[in-house]
Amino acid sequence: MRRQKGFTLVEILVVIIIIGLLAALVGPRLFGKVSTAKQKAAKAQIELFGTALDTFRLDTGRYPTTEEGLKVLREKPSGLEKWEGPYLPKEIPLDPWGRPYIYKSPGEHYDYDLVSYGLDGAEGGEGENQDIVSWKDVGK
Repeated sequence: MRRQKGFTLVEILVVIIIIGLLAALVGPRLFGKVSTAKQKAAKAQIELFGTALDTFRLDTGRYPTTEEGLKVLREKPSGLEKWEGPYLPKEIPLDPWGRPYIYKSPGEHYDYDLVSYGLDGAEGGEGENQDIVSWKDVGK
């Protein structure tokens, strides 16, 4: 009789159990990084918007109004001759949680306020629900 080469069912089960244990140990650590990455992405986008808004102000002498919003960074508004845009290379993105950024000008904290409300989409919160704002250490 010839002996066939291959894995037994027991060997395959042992490998599957080992892979499952490794995934159980590593998985939670990786998912914790996802929320931090989204917060960093929101901070980076707010910083990019800030640069574009400052350039818009240099060209036009003012920041966009709340009504104009961030869309004037891509599309020339009527009656604004000094507009030299577009000030962003691509369309205005949503925040990492899939919601639009909140823009107010004049702002309560600065000439403009730019906010992402985080995972919960509501003002305030801590951890993943923390607001990402333009007036606090955006670069960190």
